[in-house]
Amino acid sequence: MKKKPTDPAQILDSALQLADVCGWERLHLFDVAAALDIGLDDIARHYRDKDDLVEAWFDRADQAMLGHARNPDLRGLNAEQRLESCLLAWLDSLSAHRGVTGQMLLYKLEPGHIHLQVLGLMRISRTVQWWREAAGRQTLHLRRIAEETLLTGAYLRSFVHWLRHSDEGSAEFRAYLRRQLRCGPLPLLLQRP
Repeated sequence: MKKKPTDPAQILDSALQLADVCGWERLHLFDVAAALDIGLDDIARHYRDKDDLVEAWFDRADQAMLGHARNPDLRGLNAEQRLESCLLAWLDSLSAHRGVTGQMLLYKLEPGHIHLQVLGLMRISRTVQWWREAAGRQTLHLRRIAEETLLTGAYLRSFVHWLRHSDEGSAEFRAYLRRQLRCGPLPLLLQRP
């Protein structure tokens, strides 16, 4: 009997569930294969290495944020509120595996993983680009560059805060995120679409 092909989402979900128990560092792809009763070659068809699973996890969060952008209620919000709502949707999609998400980032930041750090910078840029798109930001040229730079800082501070304060309530985190979006010259840039 021919074995049913393994879905990439199933591989990712299994890896996340196992990592919740053993930690991201201790997770091995052969453990994921064993848990799914498949071979490593089945995993390799979808993921070249363990970091591809990390990228897929953050791609899933980006997709959740972009799906949230379809919400018609966003149109009635101001720029700051749209950015807040979209980033909260992104973080909510990661919340089921919050601890593992933080471990993934630490794994990328290890000194020997320079190649992963470069990819991590590209990931940050891509997510911020999608965040701006989801929030309907239309700034151009120097204004866009300034906005992206300031939003990247707000994104990173908020994401790290969210990872480090898992016991914090949603109202407290929202207040923190709002302060980040009101920091420095960012509010002036957000006054225009």
